[in-house]
Amino acid sequence: MSPAQATARLRVPIVALLAALVAASAVLLGAGSAQAAGYRYWSFWEGNGKNWEYATQGPSLLRPDDGTVQGFRFAVSEDSGDADQPRRAPDFGAICADTPAKDGKKRVALVIDPGTTPDAPDGEKPPALRTVCAQVAPDASSAEALAAAAKPLRYDDSAMLCAISGYPRTGCGEQVSGDSGSAEPSDPAKTTDGPEKSDEGDGGGGGPSVGLLVGIGAVLLLGIAAVVQARRRR
Repeated sequence: MSPAQATARLRVPIVALLAALVAASAVLLGAGSAQAAGYRYWSFWEGNGKNWEYATQGPSLLRPDDGTVQGFRFAVSEDSGDADQPRRAPDFGAICADTPAKDGKKRVALVIDPGTTPDAPDGEKPPALRTVCAQVAPDASSAEALAAAAKPLRYDDSAMLCAISGYPRTGCGEQVSGDSGSAEPSDPAKTTDGPEKSDEGDGGGGGPSVGLLVGIGAVLLLGIAAVVQARRRR
């Protein structure tokens, strides 16, 4: 076989390999480019003394102790993994400084953050963030503390918290972006136990994941190895 014939025979599998690599990369990138679903809702948080932690129980089930800080944040997010935290530190001393302790009552500090204009429903403007010290009965739930300080509240038929102090006027956990077939957000701001926190949310939007990039890299490495081996056989 002449050198020209050998080169021609080698060129065919290389071209086919490169075409396969391009197709595989397109499929992988396409799978990672789908936009994650976003929902507009009130999320529920607990202060741990320094930071916020996403609540694992709904406000009607949770019965906070005296000196507890609770937070509510209105925003668009996919689930608990990428939910926006309240924009005020969970500082009980600062929030309840002007509310002295009282026998037969407990104090629950509340941070109510209606979020920012981009997250607001069309035609509505979010009210200002506010803090309040609710003084309620010792066995009161977080929902009762919120009701004592921020009426009117609005719930939907599934007992999901839809509005605090009348905001927003309409809507409740509606999807505002992403794939229509996605599940609803894991929102503990309900009167029943919320689902476990999602391990998938990373707040990074719909870009390719680390696993996707690793997969593409592995395909490319295999392709390079095949080309090198084919050249050695010439």
